[in-house]
Amino acid sequence: MQENLLPQKLVIASRESRLAMWQAEYVRDCLRKLYPQCDVSILGMTTRGDQILDRTLSKVGGKGLFVKELEVALAEGRADLAVHSLKDVPMQLAEGFSLACVMDREDPRDAFVSNQYQALSELPAGAIVGTASLRREASLRARYPHLEIQPLRGNLDTRLAKLDRGEYAAIILAAAGLKRLGLATRIRSLIQPEDSLPAAGQGALGIEICSDRTDVAQYLSPLRHAASSLAVTAERAVSRALGGSCDIPLAAYALWQGDGQMYLRAFVASPNGQEFCRAETQAQIQTEEQANALGLQVAQDLIAQGALKLIPTRPE
Repeated sequence: MQENLLPQKLVIASRESRLAMWQAEYVRDCLRKLYPQCDVSILGMTTRGDQILDRTLSKVGGKGLFVKELEVALAEGRADLAVHSLKDVPMQLAEGFSLACVMDREDPRDAFVSNQYQALSELPAGAIVGTASLRREASLRARYPHLEIQPLRGNLDTRLAKLDRGEYAAIILAAAGLKRLGLATRIRSLIQPEDSLPAAGQGALGIEICSDRTDVAQYLSPLRHAASSLAVTAERAVSRALGGSCDIPLAAYALWQGDGQMYLRAFVASPNGQEFCRAETQAQIQTEEQANALGLQVAQDLIAQGALKLIPTRPE
């Protein structure tokens, strides 16, 4: 990139939770290393998703609540890019916005966190397990019907505080967030994908920009991690084809097996964990188009099994 085309100032929009700020600071530091002459700053914001803590996301508007205010800042020119946990980003971005970059993925697995027990299998009948995810809830109800599953909202520190006050015997969180904040010691055990298939994009950081900011897209291109980007493209294609949102117990997880072979698994479930449609396939993947096609293939398999019957119909 020619020196006269290097960025002189970049503003990152971010939620103000501790994890979101860590992510924004991580991207800031990466950009500062790439462009030492550039003034990179963070615009911290509180989103509707952060403000509404007494109801589950599926009942108050879904994942878009975490990105709307950040998109307004982008559209108004107050920020040049927004950093998100990719699993919180709607599968269909609002018009005028695009996902410019997916960075190297952290551990995508779910984590079992408890002060008393080492694993889900140790929990006694009636033990209360907290989760904010319908996907996790469906998996838990299917495998451990003797447990009591209750909703768990709030940022990471709030959720851990509720556990420490004894409101739950255990909680299930994304391993990536705990590791990024130096809280890996809180993880009693990692839940393998076979027992709790991750959400589409879990563990990955996504950077959103206005679609017409080709300059910013170029600045961000060195941060793109090809393997992670292709994996989450396949996962998000599954979710998008099924109308993926917070009110659908849906999982999609792509795993690289070497030699460019991607193994993609997904499920759609009923919230009570009584019904599941599962699909998996693998193929050689080299491009975004191939990854997207693989995701659509898995989605069509799920639909053929009756997955759409498990997806709640939203009122008009």
